[in-house]
Amino acid sequence: MTGAPVQGPPPAASRPQGRTPRRGLALLGPLGFGAAAAVGAVVVAFVDPHEPGHYPTCPSLGLTGWYCPGCGGLRMTYSLLHGDVAQAFGMNPLIMLMLPVFAYLWVRWTVSAARGVPMRSALLRPRVLYAFMGVLGVYWIVRNLPFAQALAP
Repeated sequence: MTGAPVQGPPPAASRPQGRTPRRGLALLGPLGFGAAAAVGAVVVAFVDPHEPGHYPTCPSLGLTGWYCPGCGGLRMTYSLLHGDVAQAFGMNPLIMLMLPVFAYLWVRWTVSAARGVPMRSALLRPRVLYAFMGVLGVYWIVRNLPFAQALAP
């Protein structure tokens, strides 16, 4: 059979330089997440979660009476945005200590998306994630015990 030869993708040297559409789409995730976090921070900065009635009650606290690992997170954010680091730490020490890790992971995600490569980080390996889930579970229990009231918001 004769016919037109099947052409594959052009060689790398003849491809246009610069950002490919796929990289632009890959950036939508981290940039959208960052924008949503910024909008959330602005809302929390102006609507004080220390005053009852502004935000819904934590479902875990409402159903069980136990503080979940995230309880106090909104008040922590409000205190941080208003420069009161000590009060923020008192609202949720675990999240406060994890903020630099979350920021690092977001920057890695953004840089990886901009480069068009998959994100790889030792912090995302299964062992590390399982250990983090274990820490969350222990924190959830311990912050509700009588001797650890300092961990309660």
